[in-house]
Amino acid sequence: MKIVLASGSPRRKEILENMNLKFDIIKSEIDETTIEGESPEDLVKRLSYEKAHDVATRNSDSIVIGADTVVVLDGNVLGKPKDKEDAFNMLREMSGREHSVITGISMLCLDLKNEVSDFCVSKVKFKNLSDEDIYSYIETGECMDKAGAYGIQGLGGLFVEYIKGDYFNIVGFPISSASEIFKNYFNIDLLKLNKGRFS
Repeated sequence: MKIVLASGSPRRKEILENMNLKFDIIKSEIDETTIEGESPEDLVKRLSYEKAHDVATRNSDSIVIGADTVVVLDGNVLGKPKDKEDAFNMLREMSGREHSVITGISMLCLDLKNEVSDFCVSKVKFKNLSDEDIYSYIETGECMDKAGAYGIQGLGGLFVEYIKGDYFNIVGFPISSASEIFKNYFNIDLLKLNKGRFS
């Protein structure tokens, strides 16, 4: 059965490729607006489902994967920064503190009438950051398309004191949770898929 990733994220693409999965990429075009009073967990589950469903309506015979990641500090969702000033303010707020990274993941196959949505939470603590460090990081340009204004898999990893939970969730795709959904709902075992791969 064909698998489709409803995301243009190069990080999600790389994580799935590392699992030796064959898949197509069809980016969803949904409106990613928030709903007042919606919890971060409900937000990422809803958006991941809407992304997957948007693509699944045109690929009903495929397993379509949607994902959405947010950074949460003091109960507030930090999205992608609007500009350099916004990025600075986010990073300054997170300096020396622990925040949450929450990723919603949905997998749908409309022909099979099979749908599942879940979310994963990881904790990240930043070191105490100087303004100079923050400005230098912003000037690399890495932060501008990332939720919370940093990428842990890149130079943003220099800011991290510790993490609790799934590292890949912080990158943007909790592959461990995804593997359970593949196995339990779609009868795809990623370990068996890779049997003998490194021998």
